[in-house]
Amino acid sequence: MTTIHDHLEEFYGLPVHDFPEVPDASEALPELPAADSVAWRVRVDYDEDEETWVDRFTRLLDTVAAERVRALIVGSWGAQWENSSAVAVEALVAARDRLPELRAIFLGDITMEEAEISWIIQSEVSPILVAFPELEEFGVRGGQQLAFASVRHERLAQLTVQSGGLSGEAVRGIAGCDLPALTHLDLWLGTEDYGGDCEVSDLAPILTGAKLPGLRDLALRNSEIQDRICVALATAPVVAQLEGLDVSMGVLTDEGAGALLTGQSLTHLTSLDMHYNFLSESMRSAVRSLLEPAGVEVDVDVDDAGYDEDYRYVAVGE
Repeated sequence: MTTIHDHLEEFYGLPVHDFPEVPDASEALPELPAADSVAWRVRVDYDEDEETWVDRFTRLLDTVAAERVRALIVGSWGAQWENSSAVAVEALVAARDRLPELRAIFLGDITMEEAEISWIIQSEVSPILVAFPELEEFGVRGGQQLAFASVRHERLAQLTVQSGGLSGEAVRGIAGCDLPALTHLDLWLGTEDYGGDCEVSDLAPILTGAKLPGLRDLALRNSEIQDRICVALATAPVVAQLEGLDVSMGVLTDEGAGALLTGQSLTHLTSLDMHYNFLSESMRSAVRSLLEPAGVEVDVDVDDAGYDEDYRYVAVGE
């Protein structure tokens, strides 16, 4: 499971390898793995590295067999609370002809120690999908200034957007995408305090499933409107085609869980994730009693949440 506390250790089924900084004049560049055997992470420390992110990325392309690289991770690009990801997006797009085998990109593998998730300044990221029509997995962390134009992509199978607050405009852009091969969609919607001003209506194209015929796992989570999302999911056509449904990490109360349980049947699911919630013990018991006998794997763990009405927050905000 990806968290905001640790860097990715695996991506696209490959171990992650940090492309090294420029060695001292007296040192040789360390031996590197085969270009297609790892997911390459390119990151710089804003207060220690003299090399820019673009310089390090360019050196990666010139050092390894770029034509064989399968997965790339964009880590810290330096003072990401002041500088947007546009510099990395533009560099990736410009290098598209050198990366014919690239199948996975994660933009913003930045931990809390490097920058709070709400501080990360993103940019317009859909040019990456346009530039890489063979891309199968795309992940983004950070919602500030994130823009996502509605595009069609024939091959993308997994899309993840992690944020402490995802704007309605960005959600509408994502929801408007035509992604016939998508099997996994994971959106952290966040809270209005950090830019998460989306409404359930912004999710309408996702909830119908019309442009997502292959979708099997849907996560609409980390939201302060989690109850309203669950009310909508209770009758959403997309649920019938799902195997996994995730409504965790948000302000989920008995109202939302009850609506979900009394709506359309969920017994066809293989998993229902509600972990981190504000459910009463009786509601948690009801969820288990209804779904576990049908073979649904249910997670209603409270984690660090609780039931106190005065302290209800999403799991990841700032």
